[in-house]
Amino acid sequence: MQIEMKVDPSCTEPKIIIVTAAVTEDVLNIMKKLTGDISPVISGSRDGKLEVLEQEDLIRIYANAGKVYAVTDKGEYTLRLRLYEVEERLDVHGFVRISNSEIIHLKKVDHFDLGFTGTICVKLVDGTATYVSRRYVAKIKKVLGIGKE
Repeated sequence: MQIEMKVDPSCTEPKIIIVTAAVTEDVLNIMKKLTGDISPVISGSRDGKLEVLEQEDLIRIYANAGKVYAVTDKGEYTLRLRLYEVEERLDVHGFVRISNSEIIHLKKVDHFDLGFTGTICVKLVDGTATYVSRRYVAKIKKVLGIGKE
């Protein structure tokens, strides 16, 4: 993706123009973020109470049996959002999808174990071990700076 900025003193209001060959999911997500159609708030329920979850407290978000869960140091919360909706609200620099059913917070990773052939084991700070699916290995390697550019 190319980003270009022009400074024009005669401009009275910022204007964003998106030039693309096709309207893709990424383009639509950028448009939603720019227009403010996506709320950054993530709320979860636990023990019959609804709480606003801070992104820095999240360790992992995963889907299981048709429900989406968020894990924090305080415990596990049930979310009313779908996984892709949660992903849209998360900071793109702090969170990464590791499979079709899981997103992890990079700052909550203890270490990555690259010892297994073709897979990556992720050890999180809460002691959880999870795996990067084959489909996402190249993306994770790029995020970590060990993949091909």
